[in-house]
Formats: sequence, structure tokens, C-alpha cells
Amino acid sequence: MRHGPFLAAAALLTGIAVAQSAPPAVGSPAPAFRLQDQGGAWHELADYRGHWLVLYFYPRDNTPHCTTEACEFRDNVFAFKQLDALIVGISLDDTASHRQFAQENRLPFTLLADTARTAAKSYGVLRRVLGIMEVANRESFIIDPAGIIAKHYASVEAKGHSAAVLADLKSLQSARR
Repeated sequence: MRHGPFLAAAALLTGIAVAQSAPPAVGSPAPAFRLQDQGGAWHELADYRGHWLVLYFYPRDNTPHCTTEACEFRDNVFAFKQLDALIVGISLDDTASHRQFAQENRLPFTLLADTARTAAKSYGVLRRVLGIMEVANRESFIIDPAGIIAKHYASVEAKGHSAAVLADLKSLQSARR
């Protein structure tokens, strides 16, 4: 009995995605990247040295869960700034898509376009869905001021994620004092 078509249909209906590589471990250096933001400016991991960085990967601009996640980060942006933490979102969408998404949702933080999929690969979040489509899985990383991964969120629910990251960031900072 052939299961190929059945498994493909089941994967489509359940949203199963297959990982292509493992994410970096907590305590290891965060992988470097060089990507453009929604305005066309280039950003590198080294630009964030000396600050806490919340690096969140998400599948697509203008989708319900991705919009919820981004808007919750927006709504907590001042709390993150009080902790000297910067927020950066990354997806495989291009700069024009990011520009529209940021404008429509009044996002006051950087969105990086990983169209070549380099960051998604190096952070182990690139997923192939049904063998034909690639997306960045919804995963987040807290990176400390020295560029070390302090926390990895492998299973993220969009709603409430920003508040959870904020609480964990406070705990991480308290533990290091």
C-alpha cells in the first residue's frame, strides 16, 4: 500500500514541517548574520553587541499569528527598552513586504529580510513544508550583550509570547547581577 499521497495530505492539513538543521545551543555564540531591514539598511549581529537582543523568527508577514506576535512585541517595546533589550524579527519575506507589514501595524522595531535563508539555516529554524515550501519556524532567541544565546524558545505560541520573553529576560538579567 502506498502512503505517499496520504502522508502529504496529512502534512498539509496538520501543518507538519520538517527541520533542516539543529538550532545553536544555549550558552553558545549566536550565529552571525548580515541582512537588510524594512528600510533597506544592513544589520549584522555585531551591531547589537552590548545590548540584550530578542531575535524572533516568524513564518510570514501579514498572517494572523505573525501579526499577533509582532503587535504584542510592539505593545511591550517600552518594557524591553527599560531592560536595554532590542527586538528584531526575521522572516523569509522581502524588504518590501516587511515595510508594508511594519507600517500597517506600527511596528517600532527592526524586521530583517532573510530571502537567501542564511540566518534561518544558521539558527536551525528553516523548515521545509511538504517538500516544496520553506518558511522560518516560529522560534525565538534571547542573546546576551556578549553575543551568547541565553535562551531558546523552540515551541512558540504567538499569543502571550512577548510577555513570556519579557519575564524570562528579567530573570536572566537578575541572575547575572
